[in-house]
Amino acid sequence: MEERFRVFKEVAETKNITLSAKKLHVSQPSISLQIQNLENEYGARFFDRTNKGVTLTNEGQIFYPFVLSILDILSNAKEQICTLAKDQREKIYLGATLTIGEYILPSILAFLYKTQPDVEFKVTIANTESISQDVLEKKIHLGLIEGPVPWHRDFNVESFWEDELVVVIPYFHHWASRDSITLAELPHERLISREGGSGTRRVMEMALQERGFDPDQLNVTMELGSTQAIKQLVSAGLGITIISSLTVSRECDQGILKILKIQDSPIYRPLSILTNTQTSQTKDERIFINLLHDHRLLSDVMRKNNNELEDYESKLCLTNNPTVSSQAGQEQWQGH
Repeated sequence: MEERFRVFKEVAETKNITLSAKKLHVSQPSISLQIQNLENEYGARFFDRTNKGVTLTNEGQIFYPFVLSILDILSNAKEQICTLAKDQREKIYLGATLTIGEYILPSILAFLYKTQPDVEFKVTIANTESISQDVLEKKIHLGLIEGPVPWHRDFNVESFWEDELVVVIPYFHHWASRDSITLAELPHERLISREGGSGTRRVMEMALQERGFDPDQLNVTMELGSTQAIKQLVSAGLGITIISSLTVSRECDQGILKILKIQDSPIYRPLSILTNTQTSQTKDERIFINLLHDHRLLSDVMRKNNNELEDYESKLCLTNNPTVSSQAGQEQWQGH
């Protein structure tokens, strides 16, 4: 239909079918056919044809400004869509839950800022419920989440890491000489927990229930939305906690906190990539996802293993080189 409008506009302005055909780089019969189809569509004659050329009929004069308006709207729409598409290729709208956002994402972003300097990240840090809702509403394109996600037909969930939840105590605690405890011992201590709605809290409660332990038996004295705040309170001796082992490695190395494993059975939770099935990934987003699925590389990024990272950077440059075939690129990703 847009092509018919362009033909109508050109003929109305040139008043000559032959000249219009040259300007539009089509044949005269094609011009005549487009005009005829348009007149049939609207049930009106738009042009008077004479030996001197063509002129607009009354109906054509009424139709002309509407055609100009339609073509202008379509042109603006194309321009905005192209601008948006370009913008999306250069930005990654990313959401992460608090543990991932505080303890994993900074190292990943630092690495990607170095290897993909043209990519801009728009990052939201919130709990699992908020990130899931933002992905569903397409406010963010990639969500990095802890634990289970509410089921929805538009959600696609891919696990990229397995994290262990552990009991964390201050170094001077009376359990400090031990390496593990049982679930039955937990109710005897004050517990500082993440807030309701967090992935850590949900996974902990589900895991305890699966092991026949009622989470209501826990002596939860405080609920906080910050893992850092929880660690500070635990280090001050105000209670113990159950949080990700990823979040306490530095404090354990410094002798401030200690990790105890649960004897009954360890508690693991997946760290996952959440996307909306109605949203396609850009090239930069796929690079980000591939990085997360490369366990060895992700470990090196988090440990900042420079030799491995330099090797990966060179492979990444080859993968992004347009002269390299897509099959070769896939082999490079799979080989790391």
